[in-house]
Amino acid sequence: MPLPAGLTRSFEPRTCRKRPGPPGYAGRVTDLHLAQVNIGRLKAPMDAPETKAFADALDEVNARADAAPGFVWRLQTEDGNATAVRAYDDELVIVNMSVWTSIEALADFVYRSDHTAFLRRRREWFDRMETPILTMWWVPAGHRPPVAEAVARLEHLTAHGPTPHAFTFRLAFAPEGDGGLAPSAADDRDACPA
Repeated sequence: MPLPAGLTRSFEPRTCRKRPGPPGYAGRVTDLHLAQVNIGRLKAPMDAPETKAFADALDEVNARADAAPGFVWRLQTEDGNATAVRAYDDELVIVNMSVWTSIEALADFVYRSDHTAFLRRRREWFDRMETPILTMWWVPAGHRPPVAEAVARLEHLTAHGPTPHAFTFRLAFAPEGDGGLAPSAADDRDACPA
């Protein structure tokens, strides 16, 4: 049974066949790119023994992202990562922000690449948060979202749930070629079994 109009299928972190994008979207060239932000609250500071494995893996994970198909840009300081960027008052909350050519490209990197092994270890290094930790939105090609924009999108998702303004892998909105947003219906027959 299809999902309600305006929603695309979910990209779940499971081993299953690769799913296509929203109908009429796959391979389409648009003047929009996908921005994403995710946050996490570390269990200890970056230089603590509890987070050493995470800190040691950052350069490798970032290099893999930079080389991934569909990668466009990521937030970083002169250290090559964004762990020093303070988007929140809590110094243990770190931010990761990047831009990709499509939802599929980002999902392939996050859930269907070597990155997945690091993702599975998230609970070793990060506290569970009560609010959403990831959101995505469409930006004009060439736009590099500032941190304040990303925080505002995450706050919008927290307050309103997934919308074309701020959405998730589970409930994503496809871009429209003219720069607007066009929700697309999805067919859940491709979904991975539970």
